[in-house]
Formats: sequence, C-alpha cells, structure tokens
Amino acid sequence: MQAPSVGGVMLPRGSGETIRLSRGASLTDFAEKINANPASLVAVMMNLGEMVTATQSVSDETLQLLAGEMNYTVQIVSPEEEDRELLESFDLEFGENEGTEEDLVVRPPVVTVMGHVDHGKTRLLDAIRKTNVIAGEAGGITQHIGAYQVATEVNGEDRAITFIDTPGHEAFTAMRARGARSTDIAILVVAANDGVMPQTVEALNHAKAADVPIVVAVNKIDVEGADPTKVRGQLTEYGLVAEEYGGDTMFVDISAKQGLHIDSLLEAVVLTADAALDLRANPHQDAQGIAIESRLDRGRGAVATVLVQRGTLRVGDTMVVGDAYGRVRAMLDDSGNTVAEAGPSTPVQVLGLTNVPGAGDNFIVVEEDRTARQIAEKRAARERNAAFAKRTRRVSLEDLDKVLKAGEVQQLNLIIKGDASGSVEALESSLLQLDVGEEVDIRVLHRGVGAVTESDIDLAMGSDAIVIGFNVRAAGRAAQMAEREGVDVRYYSVIYQAIEEIEAALKGMLKPEYEEVELGTAEIREVFKSSKLGNIAGVLIRSGEVRRNTKARLIRDGKVVAENLTIEGLRRFKDDVTEIREGFEGGINLGNFNDIKVDDVIATYEMREKPRA
Repeated sequence: MQAPSVGGVMLPRGSGETIRLSRGASLTDFAEKINANPASLVAVMMNLGEMVTATQSVSDETLQLLAGEMNYTVQIVSPEEEDRELLESFDLEFGENEGTEEDLVVRPPVVTVMGHVDHGKTRLLDAIRKTNVIAGEAGGITQHIGAYQVATEVNGEDRAITFIDTPGHEAFTAMRARGARSTDIAILVVAANDGVMPQTVEALNHAKAADVPIVVAVNKIDVEGADPTKVRGQLTEYGLVAEEYGGDTMFVDISAKQGLHIDSLLEAVVLTADAALDLRANPHQDAQGIAIESRLDRGRGAVATVLVQRGTLRVGDTMVVGDAYGRVRAMLDDSGNTVAEAGPSTPVQVLGLTNVPGAGDNFIVVEEDRTARQIAEKRAARERNAAFAKRTRRVSLEDLDKVLKAGEVQQLNLIIKGDASGSVEALESSLLQLDVGEEVDIRVLHRGVGAVTESDIDLAMGSDAIVIGFNVRAAGRAAQMAEREGVDVRYYSVIYQAIEEIEAALKGMLKPEYEEVELGTAEIREVFKSSKLGNIAGVLIRSGEVRRNTKARLIRDGKVVAENLTIEGLRRFKDDVTEIREGFEGGINLGNFNDIKVDDVIATYEMREKPRA
C-alpha cells in the first residue's frame, strides 16, 4: 500500500519484510525488489542528507538506513551464498562428489605446514622436496603460497602426499587460515629449543577451526638446548597429547637441516590420514578445486596454481576460477613438466585464463565457453559493485595526521597492487586488522596483481586513496601521472615495512627525514658480455639523467627483480662519463650483478633529506 510521504515523496511502505540484496547494490536494485520508482528512493536519500544516484553502488549502511526509513529489513547476501545461487542458476554445484560409492577412489592427503616464524617450516619443505626455496625471499620469509607433491613408501606401498606451502609470519594469517581450510592434515612445526610460541598457538587454532588432524614435527633436535619432551608437555595444555602419553596425536622428532627422520614424518602423515580421514574422490566427474596462487607472467599471461579436489582437469577443459575464465591451454606440474591431466589432490599450474584470479578462489569446469564467461562476468560485476560501494575520499599518508585532527576524513583509503594474489590478500588482511582506535577506518578500495597502472591512479584520484605497490612498480606513464596529480604511491618489498608505516601514519608518528627521489630511468636495448666486467647494458635513457655511483633497481615487466644496485660504470661510446641525459644512449655496468635482459628498466634514485612536517 502507499505510505504517507517521506519528505514529500510518496513511496511504498513495508511491513517489516526482509529484502535480500547483494553487497554494493544500487537504489535501482532496491526499487526493483519493492516495486518502487528509483527516483523516489533518490529523493528519500536526499531528505536523509545523502546525495546518491539511482545506479550508484552504495554501502551496506546506506541500504540499512533506507530500509529502516521505509519499514523494511535488508539482508546483505554473503559472497559465498551469492556464488552458490549463481552456480545453481546454471545447474552447477560446487563441493560435492558426483556418482556412486563405486566411483570413488582413494586420493592423496593434502597437507599444510604451519608453525611459528623461524621454526623451520620452509627448511622442512626444502628437505622434503630436495630443492632450495629459501633463496630470493625478501626478509627470509616465504612470500607466496605454492603446492608440491612428493612420493613416499609406507608399509611397502608407494603413497603420494600433496603439500601446500603457506608463509610463516603472522602477517599472513589470512593465507594460513585459507591453507588450513583447503587441506586434510596440518603439520605443526615446533622448534625443540624454543618450544610453543604465540604463532604456534595461532596456527594450532586455525587447524582446529578447520577441523583437520594435526601431526607435530618437533624440529631442530640437533641444536643445543633442544628438549622434545618439553614440547610434548607444552602442547598437552592445548589438547595435543602424544601417542606415547596415551593420546592420539603423532609427534615426530626431526632435523630439517640435517634431513633426520623426514621419512618418519611422511609416514606419520599417511598413517594419520588412513586412520582419521576418508580421503576419496570421484576422478571421473568434471574437475573442481581451489586456486592456491596466481600471478601475471610476461610471456604466458595469467598463470594460476590450482589444486584439483575432485574430478580430473584436462588440457582443453573450460574452467571458471573466481572472476577469471578460459580454456586450459597447458598444465605444468610442480617440477615444470607439461601434463595432460590432473586428478584429485594434484596441484598444477594452469595457463589460458583471461585474467589473474584471487588466491583461494574456487574453480569449476563447465561445458561451454559462454557459460564460463557469464559466470565470470557476474562474479566480476559483484566484486566491482562491492568495491565501488567503498569508494570515498583521497588523502596523503604524511598529511593523514593533519586531516584527521581537522576532521576532514575519518578513513584511510588504500589501493594495493602486488606481484602475486596471495601477497596482496595477506597485506590487505594485515592492514585491515590494525588497531588504531575508533577515529579512523581503513578501506581497501581495490587490490590486484601486476604493476601499478594508470587506471589505479585514476581510481586513487577520484577517491583520495593511497596506492601501495608490493614488489611491483608503476608501469608506463602511471608514475608521471601520479606525480602530476599528487597521488601518493608507496613501494614496499617486505610486508612488515608497509604495515609499520601505515600504522605509524594512522597514529600520527610518520615524520620521514629522508625521501627517495627518482633521478632517471634507462631502458636496456642490448646486453654486451665482457670477460673483464661481466654483462654491460646498452641503454637508452628514457627520463631524467643517470649518474655514476648512484643507487639503482632493476625492473622487469613492472616488477622489481633486484634492489640496492649501484651504477658502477657509465660510458658514452668509448669514454667514461659521470652522467647521461634523457634521449641519449650509453653503457651501464652494475658491478657484480649480471642478471640483465633486453627490455629491462634500470631506475636510479637517491635519498634526499626532507624537512619534518
């Protein structure tokens, strides 16, 4: 029935019924649900003091405010529920084995290695895989999730185990939690000389919340002060009782560094899986699973590491992963070998997707490309609407303290770009968990994989956001555009530094004494090899000027591949020079660093003292 006018606007009055809307819905979406004119809802919002267009995505709070004014109750549909309803509309279902009991076969257990930082998780995986994954990690911490499958022999039978490698610092809580939910068994690594630490308990709680069995690996039994018995006693307080004490948790004393008892640990995993779990899946249905990691590769496009959970994934299948889709062009196993198909519990890298999916996104195989595109587009629209609903004002990190005190803004808007989706998600999760009181909120307006682009700067300009680049740099004209428009772009290679700077700014303590000033960039056109000096880069100076003895970084495809380099040699033709200006060619020697390629960019910079605000 028609209600009395609200602010002179006639509109239908509800009787308390519930309206279901997705996150980021517009007033038009609301109007369709209650059979009203969108223009009337715009007028109501104006009377309530908010200027909102009919097609603009609005926040949950705005929808609740409008619904309350009209005597409706709004229920915001969760992304998971919305996704399930979307798949059902295409007669698809995620998460169930199809067929009969006879179709099910035993699959390998999927294992996550958890524990406190520096207790040896990465070294344990290194010992298991007999490869070194520590080299090249910023800050000595695993930055990305990977997946690996190993073989072991138990009771004379060959068995396979799949490992999901999650990072170790507390900043990656979100990734660790996701790893636990996607796995069957958790290996809890505890150093025999340190015992139970805060992150040990945190990892233990994640595993318990995911309801997965736990095998405890007591590491570093070869170091001085090691006391495996003490570890067993400490973990008893948290409900993990060793088998030798009458419990049901298997403890294995190992040394990842020496490679001691690794086989016993793998055997314990298999025995725990056989005793506590019914690990079976139907390999004959269309494949379903989860994306563990994804990145943008210069030569191969979007590359996603996926874990097949049921069914068999084959080259040529059409799959949807989050808001990405495509026909599987090629698949690689954890050793880089091409494979034609991947069964349950098998991790593979997939090529052929339209864009980079998010880490943790579910994937499903569909029959037609058109169906895949429709599902992906609807998911993308949902994500986009949710992101637009959060858009507000922009602010500089260093001015944040002033504008907060002036009451100009109550929240800090961020755009996060990184080299891999797992890192971006973990950084976002860590920043959103910062405890900075009730005066200010942190909002992540957009996150993505790849270099900082002009569209990112556009979004930052329209919403007063700060752009964070994690192991990536600005591509093309994005850097000049950011400088021209005054957009604050921050670059980080270690996640702690990003968290600390944002937290310091929010608490009004960020007063930098030095700032990095870019001097010039040089594009490598040719690489010359010298027996005396190593590789020499033949370059064209693209911007500014390049000077001898200044600091430099090497950028490849928008990503930083080397930091803290020095321009040790600079030549024009046969002459040594001190600088080369924009538009001229020359030769650059980076000292002992020789990993340079054509099309790489050498960016030079210096640290200049900056007056305190």
